[in-house]
Amino acid sequence: MRLRDLKLKDAPFMLEWMHDDSVVEKLRGKFKEKKIDDCLQFIKDSEDKTNDIHLAIANDEDEYMGTVSLKFIENGSAEFAITVRKSAMGKGYSWYGMEEIIKKAFNEYGLESVYWCVSRDNKRAVRFYDKHNFHEALDIPSNVLRRYEDMSNLKWYSVLKGDVLDERTEIVGCKIIRIKTIPTVNAGELSFFESTHDVPFKFKRMYYISKVPEGVRRGYHAHKKLKQLLFCPYGRIQLILENELGREEIELSDPSIGVVIERPTWREMLWLQKDSVLCVAASEFYEVDDYIRDYEVFSDYLKCRK
Repeated sequence: MRLRDLKLKDAPFMLEWMHDDSVVEKLRGKFKEKKIDDCLQFIKDSEDKTNDIHLAIANDEDEYMGTVSLKFIENGSAEFAITVRKSAMGKGYSWYGMEEIIKKAFNEYGLESVYWCVSRDNKRAVRFYDKHNFHEALDIPSNVLRRYEDMSNLKWYSVLKGDVLDERTEIVGCKIIRIKTIPTVNAGELSFFESTHDVPFKFKRMYYISKVPEGVRRGYHAHKKLKQLLFCPYGRIQLILENELGREEIELSDPSIGVVIERPTWREMLWLQKDSVLCVAASEFYEVDDYIRDYEVFSDYLKCRK
Protein backbone atom coordinates (compact mmCIF):
# COMPACT_ATOMS: atom_id res chain seq x y z
CA MET A 1 0.00 0.00 0.00
CA ARG A 2 1.08 3.56 -0.60
CA LEU A 3 -0.22 7.08 -1.07
CA ARG A 4 0.48 8.87 -4.34
CA ASP A 5 -0.90 11.67 -6.49
CA LEU A 6 -4.08 10.92 -8.35
CA LYS A 7 -3.58 9.83 -11.98
CA LEU A 8 -5.92 9.98 -14.95
CA LYS A 9 -5.94 6.18 -15.07
CA ASP A 10 -7.72 6.23 -11.67
CA ALA A 11 -10.89 7.80 -13.11
CA PRO A 12 -12.78 4.55 -13.94
CA PHE A 13 -12.13 3.14 -10.47
CA MET A 14 -13.20 6.43 -8.92
CA LEU A 15 -16.44 6.40 -10.89
CA GLU A 16 -16.96 2.80 -9.75
CA TRP A 17 -17.31 3.73 -6.07
CA MET A 18 -19.30 6.86 -6.89
CA HIS A 19 -21.97 4.67 -8.50
CA ASP A 20 -21.87 1.99 -5.78
CA ASP A 21 -24.82 2.40 -3.39
CA SER A 22 -23.08 0.39 -0.68
CA VAL A 23 -20.28 2.99 -0.64
CA VAL A 24 -22.09 6.30 -1.09
CA GLU A 25 -25.47 5.73 0.61
CA LYS A 26 -24.37 7.57 3.81
CA LEU A 27 -22.10 10.11 2.12
CA ARG A 28 -22.87 13.74 1.44
CA GLY A 29 -22.90 14.70 -2.23
CA LYS A 30 -24.65 13.66 -5.44
CA PHE A 31 -22.11 11.06 -6.49
CA LYS A 32 -24.57 9.03 -8.58
CA GLU A 33 -24.81 11.98 -10.99
CA LYS A 34 -21.06 12.03 -11.66
CA LYS A 35 -19.66 10.98 -15.00
CA ILE A 36 -16.18 9.95 -16.13
CA ASP A 37 -15.42 13.52 -17.24
CA ASP A 38 -16.14 14.75 -13.70
CA CYS A 39 -13.61 12.27 -12.34
CA LEU A 40 -11.00 13.32 -14.89
CA GLN A 41 -11.52 16.99 -14.06
CA PHE A 42 -11.27 16.27 -10.32
CA ILE A 43 -7.96 14.50 -10.88
CA LYS A 44 -6.62 17.41 -12.94
CA ASP A 45 -7.75 19.92 -10.30
CA SER A 46 -6.01 17.88 -7.57
CA GLU A 47 -2.65 19.02 -8.96
CA ASP A 48 -3.26 22.36 -7.19
CA LYS A 49 -2.65 21.59 -3.52
CA THR A 50 -3.08 25.13 -2.20
CA ASN A 51 -6.36 24.69 -0.34
CA ASP A 52 -7.10 20.98 -0.72
CA ILE A 53 -4.93 17.88 -0.92
CA HIS A 54 -6.32 14.76 -2.60
CA LEU A 55 -4.21 11.62 -2.80
CA ALA A 56 -4.81 8.10 -4.08
CA ILE A 57 -4.53 5.02 -1.89
CA ALA A 58 -2.90 2.45 -4.16
CA ASN A 59 -2.10 -1.23 -3.80
CA ASP A 60 1.29 -2.79 -4.50
CA GLU A 61 0.42 -3.01 -8.21
CA ASP A 62 -0.36 0.75 -8.22
CA GLU A 63 -4.09 0.16 -8.70
CA TYR A 64 -6.30 2.88 -7.24
CA MET A 65 -8.22 1.70 -4.16
CA GLY A 66 -9.61 4.98 -2.84
CA THR A 67 -9.10 8.70 -2.22
CA VAL A 68 -7.96 10.38 0.98
CA SER A 69 -8.13 14.14 1.39
CA LEU A 70 -7.31 17.18 3.51
CA LYS A 71 -9.80 19.90 2.61
CA PHE A 72 -10.33 23.55 3.55
CA ILE A 73 -6.74 24.01 4.74
CA GLU A 74 -6.56 27.22 6.77
CA ASN A 75 -5.21 28.51 10.07
CA GLY A 76 -3.28 25.31 10.76
CA SER A 77 -6.31 23.04 10.38
CA ALA A 78 -7.86 20.88 7.70
CA GLU A 79 -10.89 18.66 7.25
CA PHE A 80 -10.15 14.99 6.65
CA ALA A 81 -12.12 12.81 4.21
CA ILE A 82 -11.68 9.30 2.84
CA THR A 83 -13.54 6.94 0.53
CA VAL A 84 -12.46 3.50 -0.66
CA ARG A 85 -13.85 1.11 -3.25
CA LYS A 86 -16.01 -1.74 -2.02
CA SER A 87 -13.30 -4.23 -2.99
CA ALA A 88 -10.87 -2.38 -0.65
CA MET A 89 -13.11 -2.48 2.43
CA GLY A 90 -12.00 -4.65 5.32
CA LYS A 91 -8.46 -5.01 3.95
CA GLY A 92 -6.69 -2.24 5.82
CA TYR A 93 -6.74 0.42 3.08
CA SER A 94 -8.94 2.82 5.04
CA TRP A 95 -6.77 2.73 8.16
CA TYR A 96 -3.56 2.95 6.12
CA GLY A 97 -4.82 5.95 4.14
CA MET A 98 -6.02 7.73 7.26
CA GLU A 99 -2.85 7.08 9.24
CA GLU A 100 -0.59 8.23 6.41
CA ILE A 101 -2.51 11.40 5.52
CA ILE A 102 -2.62 12.49 9.17
CA LYS A 103 1.13 11.93 9.46
CA LYS A 104 1.61 14.07 6.34
CA ALA A 105 -0.73 16.74 7.76
CA PHE A 106 1.50 17.21 10.79
CA ASN A 107 4.96 16.29 9.50
CA GLU A 108 4.90 17.61 5.91
CA TYR A 109 2.18 20.25 5.75
CA GLY A 110 2.76 21.79 9.18
CA LEU A 111 -0.84 21.55 10.38
CA GLU A 112 -1.81 21.56 14.04
CA SER A 113 -5.18 19.80 13.90
CA VAL A 114 -7.34 17.67 11.63
CA TYR A 115 -11.10 17.28 12.04
CA TRP A 116 -13.96 15.52 10.27
CA CYS A 117 -17.57 14.44 10.73
CA VAL A 118 -19.85 11.57 9.80
CA SER A 119 -23.55 10.95 10.15
CA ARG A 120 -24.33 9.04 13.33
CA ASP A 121 -26.52 6.86 11.11
CA ASN A 122 -23.38 5.77 9.24
CA LYS A 123 -22.75 2.91 11.68
CA ARG A 124 -19.85 1.53 9.63
CA ALA A 125 -17.91 4.80 9.73
CA VAL A 126 -18.67 5.52 13.40
CA ARG A 127 -17.58 1.98 14.31
CA PHE A 128 -14.34 2.47 12.37
CA TYR A 129 -13.39 5.76 14.06
CA ASP A 130 -14.44 4.63 17.53
CA LYS A 131 -12.50 1.39 17.10
CA HIS A 132 -9.35 3.40 16.49
CA ASN A 133 -9.97 5.54 19.59
CA PHE A 134 -10.49 8.90 17.91
CA HIS A 135 -12.03 11.49 20.20
CA GLU A 136 -15.44 13.04 19.61
CA ALA A 137 -14.98 16.79 19.18
CA LEU A 138 -17.20 19.48 20.70
CA ASP A 139 -17.63 23.22 20.11
CA ILE A 140 -17.09 23.10 16.35
CA PRO A 141 -16.30 26.55 14.86
CA SER A 142 -19.28 28.23 13.21
CA ASN A 143 -17.50 28.63 9.87
CA VAL A 144 -17.05 24.85 9.74
CA LEU A 145 -20.64 24.10 10.80
CA ARG A 146 -21.96 26.36 8.04
CA ARG A 147 -20.66 23.88 5.47
CA TYR A 148 -23.01 21.28 6.93
CA GLU A 149 -26.16 23.32 7.51
CA ASP A 150 -28.10 20.85 5.37
CA MET A 151 -27.13 17.90 7.59
CA SER A 152 -28.09 16.87 11.12
CA ASN A 153 -27.15 14.17 13.63
CA LEU A 154 -23.44 14.52 12.87
CA LYS A 155 -20.62 13.14 14.97
CA TRP A 156 -17.43 15.21 14.87
CA TYR A 157 -13.91 13.93 15.47
CA SER A 158 -10.56 15.63 15.90
CA VAL A 159 -6.90 14.70 16.18
CA LEU A 160 -4.14 17.11 17.22
CA LYS A 161 -0.48 17.23 16.34
CA GLY A 162 1.39 14.98 18.75
CA ASP A 163 -1.44 12.48 19.13
CA VAL A 164 -0.21 8.91 18.66
CA LEU A 165 -1.96 6.67 16.17
CA ASP A 166 -1.10 3.37 17.80
CA GLU A 167 -3.31 0.29 17.70
CA ARG A 168 -1.47 -1.57 20.45
CA THR A 169 -3.45 -2.44 23.55
CA GLU A 170 -0.56 -3.60 25.72
CA ILE A 171 3.20 -3.59 26.11
CA VAL A 172 4.78 -6.67 27.77
CA GLY A 173 1.47 -7.41 29.45
CA CYS A 174 0.98 -3.83 30.69
CA LYS A 175 -2.27 -2.33 29.45
CA ILE A 176 -2.21 0.73 27.22
CA ILE A 177 -5.26 2.85 28.02
CA ARG A 178 -6.90 5.75 26.23
CA ILE A 179 -7.52 8.44 28.83
CA LYS A 180 -10.92 10.05 28.35
CA THR A 181 -10.41 13.17 26.27
CA ILE A 182 -12.74 15.92 25.07
CA PRO A 183 -11.25 17.95 22.18
CA THR A 184 -12.40 21.33 20.94
CA VAL A 185 -11.41 22.15 17.36
CA ASN A 186 -8.59 24.72 17.40
CA ALA A 187 -8.85 25.04 21.20
CA GLY A 188 -7.04 22.01 22.61
CA GLU A 189 -8.19 19.00 24.60
CA LEU A 190 -9.33 18.23 28.15
CA SER A 191 -8.27 14.80 29.45
CA PHE A 192 -9.35 13.17 32.71
CA PHE A 193 -9.50 9.83 34.52
CA GLU A 194 -11.11 8.58 37.70
CA SER A 195 -9.84 6.12 40.30
CA THR A 196 -11.27 2.58 39.77
CA HIS A 197 -13.52 3.82 36.95
CA ASP A 198 -10.91 4.50 34.28
CA VAL A 199 -7.85 3.11 36.07
CA PRO A 200 -8.12 -0.49 37.37
CA PHE A 201 -7.02 0.40 40.91
CA LYS A 202 -7.43 3.04 43.60
CA PHE A 203 -4.60 5.56 43.63
CA LYS A 204 -3.23 7.13 46.81
CA ARG A 205 -0.39 9.19 45.37
CA MET A 206 0.28 11.38 42.34
CA TYR A 207 3.69 12.64 41.31
CA TYR A 208 5.41 14.02 38.25
CA ILE A 209 8.93 14.39 36.90
CA SER A 210 9.79 17.64 35.10
CA LYS A 211 12.65 19.93 34.00
CA VAL A 212 14.63 16.98 32.62
CA PRO A 213 17.16 17.76 29.84
CA GLU A 214 16.81 16.04 26.49
CA GLY A 215 18.68 12.74 26.26
CA VAL A 216 18.61 11.98 30.00
CA ARG A 217 17.53 8.49 31.02
CA ARG A 218 15.78 7.88 34.35
CA GLY A 219 14.01 5.05 36.13
CA TYR A 220 16.22 1.96 36.43
CA HIS A 221 13.95 0.27 38.96
CA ALA A 222 10.94 -2.00 39.44
CA HIS A 223 8.26 -2.37 42.10
CA LYS A 224 7.20 -5.53 43.88
CA LYS A 225 3.56 -4.68 44.56
CA LEU A 226 2.93 -1.07 43.54
CA LYS A 227 0.51 -0.44 40.66
CA GLN A 228 0.97 2.65 38.52
CA LEU A 229 -0.47 4.63 35.63
CA LEU A 230 2.18 6.52 33.62
CA PHE A 231 1.38 9.23 31.09
CA CYS A 232 3.05 12.24 29.48
CA PRO A 233 0.92 15.43 29.42
CA TYR A 234 3.67 17.39 27.66
CA GLY A 235 6.59 16.47 25.43
CA ARG A 236 8.03 13.12 24.30
CA ILE A 237 9.35 10.34 26.53
CA GLN A 238 10.47 6.87 25.50
CA LEU A 239 9.23 4.29 28.02
CA ILE A 240 11.14 0.98 28.10
CA LEU A 241 9.52 -1.86 30.06
CA GLU A 242 10.85 -5.33 30.83
CA ASN A 243 9.40 -8.29 32.70
CA GLU A 244 9.00 -12.05 32.27
CA LEU A 245 7.15 -11.43 28.98
CA GLY A 246 10.08 -9.63 27.35
CA ARG A 247 11.35 -6.10 26.76
CA GLU A 248 9.40 -3.50 24.75
CA GLU A 249 9.21 0.25 24.37
CA ILE A 250 6.58 2.84 23.61
CA GLU A 251 6.81 6.57 22.99
CA LEU A 252 4.61 8.65 25.28
CA SER A 253 3.82 11.85 23.42
CA ASP A 254 0.01 11.92 23.45
CA PRO A 255 -1.57 13.19 26.71
CA SER A 256 -4.51 10.82 26.18
CA ILE A 257 -2.32 7.68 26.17
CA GLY A 258 -1.35 5.99 29.42
CA VAL A 259 0.36 2.74 30.44
CA VAL A 260 -0.88 0.77 33.44
CA ILE A 261 1.78 -1.33 35.22
CA GLU A 262 0.31 -3.92 37.60
CA ARG A 263 3.13 -6.51 37.68
CA PRO A 264 6.81 -6.36 38.68
CA THR A 265 8.31 -4.57 35.67
CA TRP A 266 11.70 -2.95 35.17
CA ARG A 267 11.28 0.52 33.69
CA GLU A 268 13.55 3.09 32.07
CA MET A 269 12.47 6.47 30.72
CA LEU A 270 14.42 8.36 28.05
CA TRP A 271 13.62 12.07 27.63
CA LEU A 272 13.31 12.64 23.86
CA GLN A 273 12.40 16.30 24.32
CA LYS A 274 13.64 18.84 26.83
CA ASP A 275 11.25 19.65 29.69
CA SER A 276 8.88 16.78 28.90
CA VAL A 277 6.71 15.85 31.89
CA LEU A 278 6.05 12.34 33.17
CA CYS A 279 3.06 11.93 35.47
CA VAL A 280 2.38 8.89 37.65
CA ALA A 281 -0.71 7.80 39.59
CA ALA A 282 0.31 5.19 42.21
CA SER A 283 -1.80 2.69 44.13
CA GLU A 284 0.08 3.10 47.44
CA PHE A 285 1.94 5.66 49.52
CA TYR A 286 5.71 5.77 49.12
CA GLU A 287 7.41 2.64 50.50
CA VAL A 288 11.16 2.32 50.03
CA ASP A 289 11.08 -1.46 50.55
CA ASP A 290 8.83 -1.90 47.53
CA TYR A 291 11.60 -0.72 45.17
CA ILE A 292 14.04 -3.01 43.33
CA ARG A 293 16.87 -0.78 42.11
CA ASP A 294 19.40 -3.41 40.96
CA TYR A 295 18.74 -5.08 37.59
CA GLU A 296 20.38 -8.39 38.61
CA VAL A 297 18.30 -8.49 41.78
CA PHE A 298 15.23 -7.85 39.65
CA SER A 299 16.11 -10.73 37.33
CA ASP A 300 16.52 -13.06 40.30
CA TYR A 301 13.24 -11.78 41.75
CA LEU A 302 11.40 -12.75 38.55
CA LYS A 303 12.95 -16.24 38.59
CA CYS A 304 11.83 -16.80 42.18
CA ARG A 305 8.24 -15.84 41.28
CA LYS A 306 7.93 -18.52 38.57
